[in-house]
Amino acid sequence: MTARKLSVFGASGFVGSRFCTLYPELAHAEPRDAESPAHDEILYLISTTHNYHVYDDLEIDIETNLKRLMRVLERCRNRDFTLNFVSSWFVYGAQTELPAEESAVCRPQGFYSITKKCAEDLLASFCRTFHKRYRILRLSNVYGPGDRFSKRKNALQYMIQRLVKNEPVELYAAGTPVRDYLYVDDICRALELCTRTGSLGEITNIGSGAPARLGELIYYCRDRLGSKSEITSIDTPEFHRTVQAQDFWLDTTRLKRLGFTPEVDIYAGLDRVMDALVREEGSASGAPT
Repeated sequence: MTARKLSVFGASGFVGSRFCTLYPELAHAEPRDAESPAHDEILYLISTTHNYHVYDDLEIDIETNLKRLMRVLERCRNRDFTLNFVSSWFVYGAQTELPAEESAVCRPQGFYSITKKCAEDLLASFCRTFHKRYRILRLSNVYGPGDRFSKRKNALQYMIQRLVKNEPVELYAAGTPVRDYLYVDDICRALELCTRTGSLGEITNIGSGAPARLGELIYYCRDRLGSKSEITSIDTPEFHRTVQAQDFWLDTTRLKRLGFTPEVDIYAGLDRVMDALVREEGSASGAPT
């Protein structure tokens, strides 16, 4: 029997590279500029990562999230393929009822969010038209060692790095916003499970399903690190209020029915992130680690 193989688009990114590391026999890392997959099962992770490109490049979200996907679909038009499309909780926008179920009406606001939802709809339409197979997998906030984080992307780890460096940390609205965080290895386990057993033509939320308050996580990290950072509250910027929900977490009932249970709880995951950042800081400063 031929071993199952997944063509992974976006294999150099945070989640894609970790997936390939965890599943070396399964994952085939497609080159960065590839458009024709080596295998007919596809895990598609190519994407921008935040809503702020509207300030510097109005086309990058369209080019990356839509046009690139269309070129891959064009190469697959005459193939018998299954495309597992990795999307984001951002497509839901602000929701009045939480946790957000897959059936919720999406209200995306920013360019990243809107193009991710548009990509989902275009993929579904293409696959219905040409009788192809697909799944849509909407990720919660992903965290873990090795991410290329910034103030705009993965703010949690950006703040933890500042704690490691004893630099001031600013929390929007006193850190009261709620998010759904899932450790990167658990994200990869869930992706593998969904590509193998998830229902075709269906959306599946991938997250912890547990709300976590950002401020509580940051104070936990400060205490564990013994950081001298001053933590202050600032007003949430207008743009952030416009493009992101105040509070958000996912309903993961569908994922649990597939048999998924997270293996790394939020505090154990944060400990791993802190330990990695402390090692990096020590290495950068020349101090023994």
